[in-house]
Amino acid sequence: MVALALGCDAFAVGFGVGTRFCSPRQVFRLSFHFGFFQFIMPLFGWFLGAVVFGVARQWGPWIGFALLVFIGARMIHESMKTEEDRGSENCPDPTKGFSLVMLSVATSIDALGVGFSLGLLKQNLFYAAICIGITACLMTWAAMRLGNRLSASFGRRMETVGGLILISIGIKLLI
Repeated sequence: MVALALGCDAFAVGFGVGTRFCSPRQVFRLSFHFGFFQFIMPLFGWFLGAVVFGVARQWGPWIGFALLVFIGARMIHESMKTEEDRGSENCPDPTKGFSLVMLSVATSIDALGVGFSLGLLKQNLFYAAICIGITACLMTWAAMRLGNRLSASFGRRMETVGGLILISIGIKLLI
């Protein structure tokens, strides 16, 4: 569930990028980088959570809840913006250079929060990080292929679903 929820961001971005940039090389670059960053960020977040465990033992579930709800709400908010709000200007190929790195970081920030939350709760994350990375890679690949054929509004719905799933995972931490 976590891997699918985190992959929804990558899916939404991959879908949007795939509507304009969908050569095999572009699909590989975006899928690989999204999967790699989705793998690395939870581990980095887990490390941060594990380091501060002694200080945040009592507040861990609440911090995890707050991070996941914040990230999920941000995803939902972004999914409801109009094209005018998002700034739909013509741009260079986003699967190259600095744009690629920034998109990879932007789609994996929520994975950092998940890793941080699980680190605070002293959970083992390596296997989960592998699953998250592979899922994000495959979801990006599929989204770019679908992006050639379907409307852009479908990507926004997936971002909304991903936000709702993250919020529900945050609520589950408190129960």
